[in-house]
Amino acid sequence: MGKLFSKENREVFSSPINLNNPVAVQVLGICSALAVTSQLMPAIVMGLSVTVITAFSNLIISLIRNTIPNRIRIIVQLVVVAALVTIVSMILKAFAYDVSVQLSVYVGLIITNCILMGRLEAFAMMNGPWESFLDGIGNGLGYAMVLVIVGAVREFLGNGSLLGFQIIPDGFYEMGYMNNGMMTMPAMALILLGCFIWAQRAINDPDKKKK
Repeated sequence: MGKLFSKENREVFSSPINLNNPVAVQVLGICSALAVTSQLMPAIVMGLSVTVITAFSNLIISLIRNTIPNRIRIIVQLVVVAALVTIVSMILKAFAYDVSVQLSVYVGLIITNCILMGRLEAFAMMNGPWESFLDGIGNGLGYAMVLVIVGAVREFLGNGSLLGFQIIPDGFYEMGYMNNGMMTMPAMALILLGCFIWAQRAINDPDKKKK
């Protein structure tokens, strides 16, 4: 049990959530991060979906990595990811149809997510199943964290609500407060994402920590 949660494995899991965040540091998965964050619920569902798919695709590829011919490895990776994306899409349509409609084609486009293919090629093909599974969860959660933060800010400032529940009291509106309609526009997602990347890098600046 100690080996399963060794210092190296804990670092594999935790590093993508902060220091090596796939969105803030590696600048991957930007398209979907901009597209599904107008409200918090789709952002949460998308983040969880990518986390599940990344974790299990990493696990499966790691288990069969020694049997995959090098010349068709990308095709095998795509098949595994496509199968998992199809399963997740069907589950969403069965149990969260409204959210599935909001996410539209973006669930299907998870197959082209740079984070997924990058982790399969750079990590799962060269490491054991457990380490690959942890790496998939860590990168998925790092991606989900960014989506949740951006989605929460946009919904709160744009609609005055979170998860569809009104947060800003009616009294504020009676006093003249107005929701910021710009927050619902794609351009604001890009600006907020840029602010998050700046803040994340400023906080984790190695030169600043040395001082």
